[in-house]
Amino acid sequence: MTRSAEQVADDIGDHPALESLARAGYAVNGLLHVLIAAIVLRIAVGQGGEADQAGALQAVAQAPLGGVMLWIGVVGYTGLAIWQLLDAVTGYRPGAATVGSVADRAKDLGKAGVYAVLAWTTWKFASGGSTDSGKTTADFTTTLMSAPAGQVLVGTVGLAVVGVGGFHVWKGASRAFLDDLDDNAPGKLGRLVEGAGLVGYVAKGVALSIVGALFGWAAWTTDPKDATGLDGAVRSVADEPFGTTILVVIAVGFVAFGLYSMARAKYAAL
Repeated sequence: MTRSAEQVADDIGDHPALESLARAGYAVNGLLHVLIAAIVLRIAVGQGGEADQAGALQAVAQAPLGGVMLWIGVVGYTGLAIWQLLDAVTGYRPGAATVGSVADRAKDLGKAGVYAVLAWTTWKFASGGSTDSGKTTADFTTTLMSAPAGQVLVGTVGLAVVGVGGFHVWKGASRAFLDDLDDNAPGKLGRLVEGAGLVGYVAKGVALSIVGALFGWAAWTTDPKDATGLDGAVRSVADEPFGTTILVVIAVGFVAFGLYSMARAKYAAL
């Protein structure tokens, strides 16, 4: 009997090799978040750096064996993208389609897209190139702004990013991220992972909400340069009263998220 495409995809998604690649992707993602936290701290004390994935990847590229680490990142992020895509295809059966299952499928597809972009960005650095994420975001906003109802589109993007940020805050505060882990983490370590996930998800959600707010401001002012991604959000906070304190708190949160992601590399329920 000919096996269905869904069955084949299910087998590929459960293959140990792909699961190992996905776990490597979580580990690399954790390292990048720790590096972003370090850059945020540098900005908080008035030093330079680009506080986003591009800045973190640049830091990796300049480190000893950085090129090897970047290629591991490319493979890991690609593995995560494929795994999320296959999970979207095989995780929810058409016969049991509900609003929840459709939303879960859309979420998995969105994650697959994010990891694919991260794989491409990491590949750019691994192959000797670079990207300016702030300029890329501004260019993207300019393109949207020039379309019919451009302000509405940019504002919608802002609301969507704020929504993603709010989801991260909810996922952290409600400890829903524990559903992504298996039950093998031992007692004290398990509590540390839970604490890191709580703090990390809330901090990342706040940072994403600021990014979304900048998109909304760009829509209001019709100036695409106001939408500059995470790096721009960090620098805008630095200019505010108590900005240094807020950035230190965000940096601690990103470290926590990075540590949680590294733990997820071992304890993810794949």
